[in-house]
Amino acid sequence: MNFAPIADYERAVEAAVFASVEPLTPAQIAQFVGDGDVTGALHGIAARHAAGGIHLVERGGRWHFQTASDLAHLLRREREEPRKLSRAAIETLAIIAYHEPVSRAEIEAIRGVQTAKGTLDVLMEAGWVRPAGRREVPGRPLLYRSTGEFLTHFGLESRKDLPGIEDLRAAGLLDPVDAAMDGFHFDGGDDAADG
Repeated sequence: MNFAPIADYERAVEAAVFASVEPLTPAQIAQFVGDGDVTGALHGIAARHAAGGIHLVERGGRWHFQTASDLAHLLRREREEPRKLSRAAIETLAIIAYHEPVSRAEIEAIRGVQTAKGTLDVLMEAGWVRPAGRREVPGRPLLYRSTGEFLTHFGLESRKDLPGIEDLRAAGLLDPVDAAMDGFHFDGGDDAADG
């Protein structure tokens, strides 16, 4: 059986991604391996590993190796008990992902209730949310945005892959009350605001 030789540059790119503790952007990879067609090398590596036990994948513009999904169960030695997020944390995460960057006050305005500080702490501990600077308005509120880890955890390549309202409705994930409220049209009069 004859194997085609793999170019040294592609081998170097593969080694840089493999040795990294966290996913890397093509620019970060280039810092290790020098100038060249990093993206082309990444696609070549991904194609070479497509049928193997590990895959090279891109999530949010960052590349990393992961176990082939059909083999992941073989590597689990103990059952992980996933920590369930509270409804408040799920709502907060969704608001941040869909509206980022967003302030705590904006999150509370969308949710209609105050957001406990612990809710944001849980999301930051999970690595799914991070501070993203301050809004240039009086009080300079802290802004939050989703992270690359959020995209990786949920198997998204970018925020553009987040489901739309019709996708959520089709999956039955919208609250029946929300779906019922979508059918109402308020005329904006005083009586409509009171009722």
